[in-house]
Amino acid sequence: MPASGVTAAAITARLSAIGLPTRVGEHARFTTVEAEVPETLSAESWRKVLDVVAEADRFGLLATSLNGRTLWAAVRKTVPTTGDVGGPGYQR
Repeated sequence: MPASGVTAAAITARLSAIGLPTRVGEHARFTTVEAEVPETLSAESWRKVLDVVAEADRFGLLATSLNGRTLWAAVRKTVPTTGDVGGPGYQR
């Protein structure tokens, strides 16, 4: 598993351990982890959550009156440094 996958899996596991239900999304250039955040989350738990998402390349919080609060973290996928980087038929 690439380093980005390991990081996303670790973030997911740690948020789940705090008690937040999580979901993972795979995209072309990044992996996202989202978690629903209850209104009753304690200040201590918020500190733990922020420590966890600080491992991501980007993170944020979406808060709406209709959907509640969703925490998200994005981890960039690494670009291959060897192999078929230039595409089919590309040679140096």
